[in-house]
Parts: sequence; structure tokens; C-alpha cells
Amino acid sequence: MNIQQKLGNLTMQRMHVGKGYAHDSAVKHVEGKAIYIDDMPELPRTMHAALVLSPVAHGSLNGIDASEALALPGVIKVITAKDVPGHNDVAPILSGEALFAETTVEHVGHIVAAVAADSFEIAVQAARLVKLDITPLEPVLDVELAHKNKSYALKVQHLIEGDAASAIAGSEKQFEGTFRIGGQDHFYLEGQIAYAHPGEDRDVTVYSSTQHPSEVQHHVAHVLGVPAHAVDVQIRRMGGGFGGKESHPTIIAAIAAIFADSEKRPCRLRLRRHDDMMATGKRHDYVINWKLGVKADGRIVGLNAECLANAGNVADLTGPVITRTLTHLDNCYSIPAADFIGHACKTNTVSNTAFRGFGGPQGIVAIEGIIDTVSRKLGMDPNHMRAVNYYGPDTGEKTPYDQPVVDNRINDVVDRILQTAEWERRRKEIDAHNATNPLLRRGLAMMPVKFGISFNLPTLNQAGALVHVYMDGSVHLNHGGTEMGQGLFTKVAQVVAEVFQIDADKIKITATNTGKVPNTSATAASTGSDLNGAAAFKAASEIKARMIEVAAKQLDANPDDIIFADNSISGNGKSMTFAELANRCWFNRVSLSAAGHYATPEIHWNAATLKGRPFYYFTYGAAVAEVAIDTLTGETRCLRADIVQDCGKPINPAIDLGQVEGAFVQGMGWLTCEELWWDKEGALRTLGPSTYKIPGSRDVPEIFNVAILDDKPNHENTIFRSKAVGEPPLMLAISVWLALRDAVSSISGGRLAANLDAPATPERVLFAVEDMKQRVTAGSE
Repeated sequence: MNIQQKLGNLTMQRMHVGKGYAHDSAVKHVEGKAIYIDDMPELPRTMHAALVLSPVAHGSLNGIDASEALALPGVIKVITAKDVPGHNDVAPILSGEALFAETTVEHVGHIVAAVAADSFEIAVQAARLVKLDITPLEPVLDVELAHKNKSYALKVQHLIEGDAASAIAGSEKQFEGTFRIGGQDHFYLEGQIAYAHPGEDRDVTVYSSTQHPSEVQHHVAHVLGVPAHAVDVQIRRMGGGFGGKESHPTIIAAIAAIFADSEKRPCRLRLRRHDDMMATGKRHDYVINWKLGVKADGRIVGLNAECLANAGNVADLTGPVITRTLTHLDNCYSIPAADFIGHACKTNTVSNTAFRGFGGPQGIVAIEGIIDTVSRKLGMDPNHMRAVNYYGPDTGEKTPYDQPVVDNRINDVVDRILQTAEWERRRKEIDAHNATNPLLRRGLAMMPVKFGISFNLPTLNQAGALVHVYMDGSVHLNHGGTEMGQGLFTKVAQVVAEVFQIDADKIKITATNTGKVPNTSATAASTGSDLNGAAAFKAASEIKARMIEVAAKQLDANPDDIIFADNSISGNGKSMTFAELANRCWFNRVSLSAAGHYATPEIHWNAATLKGRPFYYFTYGAAVAEVAIDTLTGETRCLRADIVQDCGKPINPAIDLGQVEGAFVQGMGWLTCEELWWDKEGALRTLGPSTYKIPGSRDVPEIFNVAILDDKPNHENTIFRSKAVGEPPLMLAISVWLALRDAVSSISGGRLAANLDAPATPERVLFAVEDMKQRVTAGSE
């Protein structure tokens, strides 16, 4: 049965869904009353922990001398790998990814030991007194060197459709090149933190700033050597996550739990920004080598792409990140013959991890850069080359991984954005400007996005929820999703309020808790609302069905005639309040509690062949960006951005708009100003806001027009026909990078493609400008 059909008369009129409700914690955020883990009252005898990190990128760990640290007044304990009571392993997917380094350190910032003390300041001071005996070894810091040395963290992934080599060789035109795409630090406002409270026996409650409470629960139990039922993980809210709190919080929580378990005292471990950036992973940087064959009209006939992902020192989540890269190299374009290969290159840098988009952005950067490069070499408008390759009846409607492209909205979003952004007028205006202004040049670019929604591993596409209705008509809501500022809790509460047709303030949103909803998936892959909203809907609907039976008896009405509306229940010309009905249910011994479980249907995936239907549906978007560059300094500014995003039938359009805006600006930062820089010894030198530049308020485009695609409910049976919105808009910021390339290309009259990698920092833009001038002077093609 259609999940919405169970709503009966509620489908006729929406009381909550589709309304722009404010984030449930918005006022608390503004007033400083939102409680994060570091705001929690400190329990008596709480210990504070700090990490001991390797100063060497690669070396043999010969010994650890903690005598000076232990002699410092206030120091309680120092732990290393030998003090782990269970397993020294926190690998999120595989095994053998140590919590503490044992015999070898593999990156600067590798965790070697931890110190617990009476105060945070003493713990930090003591950590500096721990002496490490390390014999340096030659590090591998470059992804291409790792590839040359066949240094890999995982087996290769290979996606093949047709015979790309033959198609390219037999094509009318062939092109090749390389893109280098930088990584990105999550730079969440709240750093990594965990607070562990010991209980009876060896039970422990861990408050963890995590997107994946169940993973923290199971890994803490694994490290402690206890069953999962001995560990309870809770999180009410995070101060940002962006993927950085998917697998790495396990490390922080496990160390805090070891101290709490061994000393029978609470332990709080929070990382300073400097240590956080040294010890935790980033967005994967990539080198992508490509070869493309096209017809003279720009139609793609074959693409070969070799993707070198920097895994860092261990695999972490690199495997599925590469999978998503390979399944997004097509973006919106039909590629009849494809040969996509992905290598997880092992280097002596911190293990890279999940980040908003999860590998998809790197794949889309590559194909959009390819189109920008090849179209100019063909003497063609990049938008024309895009248009002749869009998925459709004439080009093909099946991806290289065999998923049909149904409910195709590419032309819907592209036509809308070209019209609302006044593309034709502004293109002429900018070309005229560039013809007479050699110093301050402007660029304009449009690009679309097709992004798949679901975890690539079908098992992860499930969620649970728990709903209680109390005798006074108030409602308790809990589910496996986590709140990191994206408004998930508000959306799920709207779903439950819609089912019961009661005011949203009657619903108590509670902290995510592994003791209430078990075995959950990470709040990631943009699936939070789809999964948890559907689970909560099922739980609330089950309770409502029981309440209908009681209401029918109380009102002498047919159950089919019972109507829930405006906090009341009516039938047979009679009515009662929701609270009165809840009380009557209790009086008649009818359960007002239910657990709901939802599993995404119709998805399947062959991890060996990289074929199947990994995504339940696609979401679409398009953006036009206008930029200006100073050709003397390389400084840039995004002057205007126009966006249209496909959100299906939004549950909360106000929150969705906020997600679009935030994702775009974060993506713009990744592609323009956020540069991670390691020295030749392998030390990350961009370790804080003074050296690592995230976008500020003045980096936001002065003209910023964001719209949701109108009247386009999801083709698939999602909760209220909505669509995911967390990740897809980030990739629309690629339009800014393309516009910068367009501005540099204008030096050649648009004839030559810019040699501009990402991030397009002022330095890189200046080099690209000088390179373009030299190529124009030399008459390059």
C-alpha cells in the first residue's frame, strides 16, 4: 500500500507538512541556550582527557615514556594500545584500523596515547610531556607517487559499460587531460567531543557528538570487550557534522570510555581545533586522468576515467566514497561506453573520510571540467555540449551502472535557471565587458546536477522510530536520525504532527538514543528525512489506527468516518479532543506506543561489478554563477548565483532553502579558498582559521537567488513525496569554479580552456591567468 494512503482524509489538507516551520532549536541557538555536550553540567570527579599525537609522518614506534606526564600533579592515567581492554580496532567497515598506534606511526597526528587528568589544562600540558621514541621512515605524501608504487588501502574498483577504448579510438575527436581536486576540512563549529559516564558492572553511557550513534555504540563495546547492550550512546544535537562525525567520533568516544571504564569516573574528551584538524580526516583529494571520444557535434561516445583518491593511512570510508565518485562521473550526461576505475591510494596523511557529497562532488567536478575543456577545443558553447549529451530518449536513459534515469528533470531545472538567471542577456553583457576590461575580467557558467539518493550499500537504507502518546495528549518522539543543524528533527516532528493532526508543539523531540532505537544507520547520504520520517510515520500511523477504533466506539461512529483535524477527533456529528481520546485509550487499555521501521524498497547493488540500482531516486538542480577576477592579483569574487533545486514536494521549504544556501557556500569554499597544505615532512600547516580560509559572510554572493522547483512531487513513494536536500546543492557550487575558468578563458576570447585546478585560490587563478596569456601569445590551440 502507498505509504500516504494510510493517512486517509489527511491527504486532502495538510496541517503541517509543506509549511515553513522554524528549526526547533532556532531560538535556543540565538539565545545561547541550546545545550551541546561541552555545555552539559560536569559530574563530580570528572576526568578530562587529551591526546598524544605523532609528530612524524611515518616511523617505527620504539617506545613511549610517560613518566614526566604521570609525575605532573593532577594527572590520573596515561593509556596506550596495551591498555585497551578489548580490541584496538575502530575500522568502520573493514578491520585493522587501530585506535592507538602500536608499532608504527603513519601520519602526523596519529594517536599514540591519551592522558586523563583533573582538568583539561593539566591533561593538555601532560600530553606534551609524553616522550615518543620514533625512528623516522620515508613517507609517501603524494597520491600519484602512491599510485606509482602501487600503495593502496583497498582493492581497485572498476566500472565498465561497453568498450570505451574502442569507442574512443574510433571517435571523430579524442581528448585527454588531468584534473587535480583538493580536499576539504569539515570545520564544524563544535569540535569532536565525547563524555563517558560509567555505570554498574561495566556499563557506560556515552554522550558523543556523532552522526552515527549505533556505530559508536558497537565500536566502544568492541574496544572495551563488552556486549553492545552495555553501551548506551546519546546525542541531542551537534554543532555541525558534514560527514566528519560519521566514523571518527568512534575514536574520541572509545578513548573517553576506556578511561571511564578503568577508573570508574566520568571522562570528557574534547579536541582543540589544532588537534582536531591534525587527527581527523577530510574530504578526499583526487587526481583524475581522463580520455574522451566525441562526435564532431560534441556527442560523447566513450569516456575513460582513472580516479586516484587519497585514502590517507587507512581505508576508513574510502571504498564507498570511490563507489559514489564512479557512479557520479556521468552527472547528467549519457555515456554509452564507460571505463571508470578507482584506486584508494595509501599515503602517510590522516585517513580521509565522509564529507557532504561523499565522493559524488569529485566525480561531477571531473565531468563538468571535461565538458568545459572539450567544448572550447571544439569551438562550441559549453552549454550546447551539455545539452546534446543530457540523458533522454535520443541519447540514452540508462547510467553506466545500469540504473534507468526515470522522472528525468534535467531540462526542467536547466530551462528554469537559464530563464530566471537571464542567461542570454548577461552572457552578451559579460562578453562585452571582457572585450574592453583586461584587468578585471568576469566569468559566467551554468551547470546541472543529477545526484543519487540512498546509501550505496542497500543494508544501510533502513531506520527506526519510537512514538509514545501520553494520557494528556502530548507526544514523545525518538528516532535513529541525528540533528546537526540541518533541521531533521523539525521535519520528522512535522510528519508525526501531520499524522495526528495536532499542533507541533505537542510533540517532544528527544535526543537520539541507542537504548530507544537500536541498530540505526548514520545520518548521512542525504537520507535522514526519507528514512527517519518514514519510520516515524509508520509508528504514528500504527498508534493512530488503534486510536481510531477507540474513537469509533466513543463517538458511536464507523471507523472509516473518524476524522482527525485541528487537535480534535470527530465522527457521527460528535467530537472530542486529541487529549481526551488519548485518555480514553489508556482507560480502555489500548497501547499508545509503537516502534516503526522503514526499509527503502527496490534498491540493489552488485559491489563486484558496480552494477544495479543503488539509488531509490535522483534529485536535480541547476545553477548559474557570475564571478570577477583581478588578473593582477588572482583575487576573485562571486558576484551572483542563481539556483533552482528539485526538492520534490518539500516537507519544510524554509529549512530546505537554508540547506541549499549553506551547501552552495560550503561547496564554493571547497572549490575556491579552502586549501589544505602539507609541508615536505608531512605536517599539515593549515591548522586553524588563521591559515585555513573558510567562506565568510562577505564571500556569499551579493545577489543570491535560490528557488525550489515548483509542483514536482517525487516520482517515488517517499515520505509525502519529498526529496533529499542535504548534499545535492553543494555540487551546484561547481558553477563558481566553471565561471572562474570562463573568466580566465576570456583572455583568449573563450577559445582556450583554462588550466585551473581546484581549489581555485588566488595563487592558482594568477598562475592560470599567466599561463593563458602565454598560450595566447604562442598561438596555442
